[in-house]
Amino acid sequence: MSDVPTLCDWAGGPAALRRMIDAFYDRVERDDLLSVLFPGGVSEEHRAHVTLWWVEVFGGPAGYTEQLGGYERMLAHHRGLGITAEQRFRFVSLMSRAADDAGLPDDPEFRAALVGYLEWGTRLALHNSQPGADVVEHAPVPRWGWGVAPPYRPGS
Repeated sequence: MSDVPTLCDWAGGPAALRRMIDAFYDRVERDDLLSVLFPGGVSEEHRAHVTLWWVEVFGGPAGYTEQLGGYERMLAHHRGLGITAEQRFRFVSLMSRAADDAGLPDDPEFRAALVGYLEWGTRLALHNSQPGADVVEHAPVPRWGWGVAPPYRPGS
């Protein structure tokens, strides 16, 4: 199945993921529960860095690792934040809506992979953000895939 596209490619490439990240953070800035994590708003630099992360996680170039330090850098950004369960759930909800806002593919296979990563990643972030949490200090950036449902392509 070497002809199966990466999630990044299926989404429309880095530009599409950037649209999702911008739509997400636009929603975050207006959200009472999540905006407190970004006093003063979400900077262009933060949006660009998070886009690099998503591109890498979804099978695109390893820009986050090469330019910003990979998993350890992402871990450092979440440590001590004390993210709540409600904030975690709101993050997932707003990101799912942002995928709609950005016009990302809405096929069930892609959305299952997207939501699968959101659930997995936000639950790790929730754990890692707690004061005194026992965290995995060093790990590769995850490379998320299709899981059990590769993209459906009629006639393939």
